[in-house]
Amino acid sequence: MSLNHVRPWRDIYRRKSRQIMVGDVPVGGDAPIAVQTMTNTLTTDVAATVAQVQAAAEAGADIVRVSVPDEASSKALNEIVRESPVPIVADIHFHYRRGIEAAEAGAACLRINPGNIGDEKRVKEVIKAARDHNCSIRIGVNAGSLEKHLLEKYGEPCPEAMVESGLEHIRILEDNDFHEFKISVKASDVFLSAAAYQGIAEATDAPIHLGITEAGGLVSGTIKSAIGLGNLLWMGIGDTIRVSLSADPVEEVKVGFEILKSLGLRHRGVNIISCPSCARQGFDVIKTVEVLEHRLEHIKTPMSLSIIGCVVNGPGEALMTDVGFTGGGAGSGMVYLAGKASHKMSNEKMIDHIVEEVEKKAAELDAVQAAAE
Repeated sequence: MSLNHVRPWRDIYRRKSRQIMVGDVPVGGDAPIAVQTMTNTLTTDVAATVAQVQAAAEAGADIVRVSVPDEASSKALNEIVRESPVPIVADIHFHYRRGIEAAEAGAACLRINPGNIGDEKRVKEVIKAARDHNCSIRIGVNAGSLEKHLLEKYGEPCPEAMVESGLEHIRILEDNDFHEFKISVKASDVFLSAAAYQGIAEATDAPIHLGITEAGGLVSGTIKSAIGLGNLLWMGIGDTIRVSLSADPVEEVKVGFEILKSLGLRHRGVNIISCPSCARQGFDVIKTVEVLEHRLEHIKTPMSLSIIGCVVNGPGEALMTDVGFTGGGAGSGMVYLAGKASHKMSNEKMIDHIVEEVEKKAAELDAVQAAAE
């Protein structure tokens, strides 16, 4: 239950954007912020790509992007879309035919820059294909591929150049009476990205897709994304997000959800609150949390679990969680349920017992939710 009415410092006031649809996923307006990732398999390897899409969806991805660099990939996309449990965004760059083929293959959205795909006639053909097949468009501005005239004008990639690029592409779509689009202005530099996103957020009411592009490996990319995306989301900017990591797409989804969960913007699965451990710990906190993260991956119900090594902060943290365990002495600790001390449990049996208590609480919460619906 939200207690933001007594904690106004937790409130985030989201930027007002118009809503579009990416397949059956609403984006913008008052819709939940969607989590996106991208496959890194060869699109022509349909089985591998579908498996990756399904794994990402299982981890919580709302939307998955697939690269479509050639005609063979366009043909494979048809089957991928058919097998996918979530809407598929087709990543198109310079070849207008790929955009038309992707729309015909059932893509829910085209990631494309209208100004990069040829003359006005070709742009109109892609827009017509998108309109005919209920396909939205994401304008994807990237600091690493800005138009030559903008680089000449500004001297280097900068927020003003990125915003101007985005607005030029928006104008092309709006001149063709196409409004089902969202926009991103990504850079690998956190400062550049943040400034560009603030600029585009003020210049348009289009839904915004957030990302720090080419963020890096799992650890460094997670940190950069948490700083950049977290600050923008805290300002209320962002309608979809993608954490770009040199890692398994499932890891991108996990990090994306953790960023949203930390800001109270999305809730999915068990939020584990745990201490870093110290000499006061009554059990091996680090190993316990590692095991519990794996054992509780199947829980999709939003709930909280505190795992604290000793009684200094344990009871206080447990007060705010659905299930908690605080280390004590003589090889046992205290189990907390709904914020109250419930019973003692030995460290040996603690992990299995916590899993049982979390599963039981998840079932209770699911039943309450079902009854309310």
